[in-house]
Amino acid sequence: MNNLATTHNIEPVATVKKIIRLKRVIELTGLSRSTIYDRINPKSKRYDISFPKSIKLGTSHLSTGAVGWIESEVQDWIQQRIQASQSA
Repeated sequence: MNNLATTHNIEPVATVKKIIRLKRVIELTGLSRSTIYDRINPKSKRYDISFPKSIKLGTSHLSTGAVGWIESEVQDWIQQRIQASQSA
């Protein structure tokens, strides 16, 4: 009887989500700070529903608190833009 299979359960590796700040989003996308905030503002003419949403990092109820983006969502958005430009 092979005990190796029963004693060494392999657990799936959880995907770690990394939060990045605005400076890194600017570096990755090549967009300016104002363009990024326009893309996430539904009242802006440049609003982009597909652009990753920012998430609050602090516990402050003030609207000026620190925010970040999930890196994988930003990377996915970039990939979608690349694919869209190549298929056009």
